[in-house]
Amino acid sequence: MSDVIPIKLACLDLSGTTVGDIAMVERAFAEAIATQGIVPGTGAYARAMVHVHRSRGRPTIDVFRGLFPDNEAQAQAANLTFERSYEGALERAGLAPTPGVIEVFDKLRGSGVHVALITGFSRTTLSRVLAMLNWHDKVDLAISPEDAGGRGRPWPDMVLHAVLRLGIPDVRQVAVAGDSESDMRCGRSAGAAIVAGVTTGVHSRERLVKGGATHLLESITGLPDLILSDDLGTTQVPA
Repeated sequence: MSDVIPIKLACLDLSGTTVGDIAMVERAFAEAIATQGIVPGTGAYARAMVHVHRSRGRPTIDVFRGLFPDNEAQAQAANLTFERSYEGALERAGLAPTPGVIEVFDKLRGSGVHVALITGFSRTTLSRVLAMLNWHDKVDLAISPEDAGGRGRPWPDMVLHAVLRLGIPDVRQVAVAGDSESDMRCGRSAGAAIVAGVTTGVHSRERLVKGGATHLLESITGLPDLILSDDLGTTQVPA
């Protein structure tokens, strides 16, 4: 591939992409919804969990605002329960990086590519995750929606926040990778040159392509070769 602009920043999703916590997140959503009177075994619960699945990648508070659009207090209460449930699960079970992700960080940063983590978690929850994983020195930046003025995915704000914070001169020097449709839409809206859908996470290949994925990866471990390659054609998704 000719005239390739080198990637200088990789914005990587946290939950389900670099951290293997999909089941923990799903349980935390289920517990939060149940505290608001939507209990398992009902049609309302089934519809709520479909909404949660479709909304993955968005800020958790926005997921609950979608469930309780006319009651901000209820959305906030559910979000607080979610955070307590998820953080309690962290304390009980711990948290594991996805296989090979530390090597991904090291290879990218060793090649002059900044690494930023982006998430729908609150800043408080994000800080606890980073502390548990001891990742503060493994990445250049970790961003919650609060850090970017409150707008998370699918808006481009967190990616653009990373661009500004890390001094990246051109959005075409950015790669975004994640496992949700919202990740793909975020990357596309930000103008990233590479928007890689990781197919081992929460959303299907079809959803990732629908969201605007330029490439599909079977694992986050394939990202360094994609970013550092001069030939991106073998895994590219038609626009």
